[in-house]
Amino acid sequence: MKIPNIMTAQQAVKLIKSGDRVLIQGGAATPQALVRAMVARGPELKGVEVVHLHTEGECGYTSIEMKDSFHTNAFFIGGNIRKMIGVTADYIPIFLSDIPSLFRQGYMDLDVVLVNVSHPDKHGFCSLGVSVDIVVSAIEMGKKVIAQINKNMPRTFGDGIVHLNNFDACVLLDEDIHEMKFVAPSAAEKQIGKNIAEIIEDGSTLQMGIGGIPNAVLTYLHNHKDLGVHTEMFSEGIVDLVEKGIVNGAHKKVNPYKIVSGFAMGTKRLYDFMDDNAEIEMRDIAYVNDTAVIRQNPKVTAINSAIEIDMSGQVCADSIGLRMFSGVGGQMDFMRGAALSLGGKPIIAITSTTAKGVSKIVPSLKPGAGVVTTRAHARFVATEFGVAELFGKNLKQRAQALRDIAHPDHREDLDKAIHERFGGTLVSI
Repeated sequence: MKIPNIMTAQQAVKLIKSGDRVLIQGGAATPQALVRAMVARGPELKGVEVVHLHTEGECGYTSIEMKDSFHTNAFFIGGNIRKMIGVTADYIPIFLSDIPSLFRQGYMDLDVVLVNVSHPDKHGFCSLGVSVDIVVSAIEMGKKVIAQINKNMPRTFGDGIVHLNNFDACVLLDEDIHEMKFVAPSAAEKQIGKNIAEIIEDGSTLQMGIGGIPNAVLTYLHNHKDLGVHTEMFSEGIVDLVEKGIVNGAHKKVNPYKIVSGFAMGTKRLYDFMDDNAEIEMRDIAYVNDTAVIRQNPKVTAINSAIEIDMSGQVCADSIGLRMFSGVGGQMDFMRGAALSLGGKPIIAITSTTAKGVSKIVPSLKPGAGVVTTRAHARFVATEFGVAELFGKNLKQRAQALRDIAHPDHREDLDKAIHERFGGTLVSI
């Protein structure tokens, strides 16, 4: 298939004009060559707004030197731009499932979309590979689309199949897909993983992200049966479970026998596993994170992290006090979807303390901290000291249940806070 509109990255980014809004495909699929070319053109541009989920790699468009050329509005804050929030970048609080509607319903026009895709098949169709999420809607609504066509991008099935005719510029440039190296779980994370695995039932549908706790959970599921996966993102921890037949999706009601996700991050092993694998469906995040879809699967077990949780069950997951750290993301999409699923378990998983020994279970959240999951949505909280079930408990009972899974060094302070707030004798749960 002949590829049209072939040009260099430097030529392609000339489609970007001053005052434009540019969306960059995120995660492991961040089109690094196009980003570098756009930044190199920065001195010629003024007032370009850059929007994206979290990205990987260099982000020179957020540098102080480029402040007149670019300003970033992130839907989720990655580590590469975190220090620039409030300087050359800002954060848009939004449920991950709602982002496509920003584009499709005309709340946010997109002038240029930068994507990283596989080589086309013989019919001219490329794949968005490891990051479909919000990009499908962006391509649908974007005025101009620039594609980095990359032989290293896995070809995945689902919603991310895009014909060459959708691209206004094609840059043939092969680069490695960003790899997220495996980090061994800490002792505390391993214990949390074990605690959570003990309440996951056979036939459950899993949602989990990346990091020490999800990895630890996966390592304790090797005696489970007939698990399914419907998750906004996944990492290579599930590969072993698929190869052993533990994850097979046999009991899923929606997309049975399929692993459904919006984006993935891992190492080359994961990307090789995903390539041309019909068992995996990479879907539009408006579908993946739709609570009406999530709830149809059985025993949805959603495992999400937090920064701190107060003793009433309010979960802060996006900020440290006033300082924005990450984002709302899909936490509430899956916390609610799991709660509505028959036999579902929405779980907040946290180590009991920070690396500096500060308790993450607190009498009240820090001033300015954002509540991502409300106290009414919080049902299960897991630390290395156990799992607290909050559903149906009153405020005092919740406080006691959370105190019981806090680090022992901080339980006396929590006892005092509970007494000051509620008075009376503490009731054992």
